Amino acid sequence: MDPRLRTIFIIIVSVSIFGLLVFVFVKNFIKRKLEYYLEKKNKKKKSK
Repeated sequence: MDPRLRTIFIIIVSVSIFGLLVFVFVKNFIKRKLEYYLEKKNKKKKSK
């Protein structure tokens, strides 16, 4: 395999894995925040 092709392939795979990890982290972060605020909103409704 050509060394340039191998380097490009390694870069593409690394960026893909990094992007997937960031996506999962951000998705879970937003999910936790959304659940927190929905729970907070539901507590306000119950206390009124």
